[in-house]
Amino acid sequence: MTRFVRTGGVVVAALAATLALTACGSDDDAGKGSGGDAGSSAKPGDGQESGSPTDTASLDGTWVGLTDGKNVTVSITAGKVALVADQAVCQGDVKDMGEVMLALKCTGGANDRTIGAIESNDGSKLVLSWDGGVKDTLSKADPGKLPTDLPSLPEMPEVPELPELPEVPPAS
Repeated sequence: MTRFVRTGGVVVAALAATLALTACGSDDDAGKGSGGDAGSSAKPGDGQESGSPTDTASLDGTWVGLTDGKNVTVSITAGKVALVADQAVCQGDVKDMGEVMLALKCTGGANDRTIGAIESNDGSKLVLSWDGGVKDTLSKADPGKLPTDLPSLPEMPEVPELPELPEVPPAS
């Protein structure tokens, strides 16, 4: 699996989530009774308000934020979900379980973000409550732009100068 460098937090996480959506999908669920596109249960004009928590089309996009000081990125496209949070990389689907939920499988034994309920979604801010007790408040990232409302990286400590090393005599 890919290793992530913390210094590029948002950029690396967003890139990884995008790659997970586009490169890691499979058709393994085709015969398991999914019955078509799980992400298309809500369609415009079916009586649901745009931006309501159950409007699956309003979930599409990349959502970024910090939870407990750690970057969280969720990318949703056509009912498929990729999440990168701390050391966890997860992927799954938007599911209709009586209400719209995110159902994910994570690598590395992470299990605090496997079933997510959409607490609120106004089109620019998404609040997810996960079965593991975690609550993420995320902002929608504009395509092609990095979000501006994230905290800056901490100052890096100065690296001390190394002492001069003695010359090594040439091999004879």
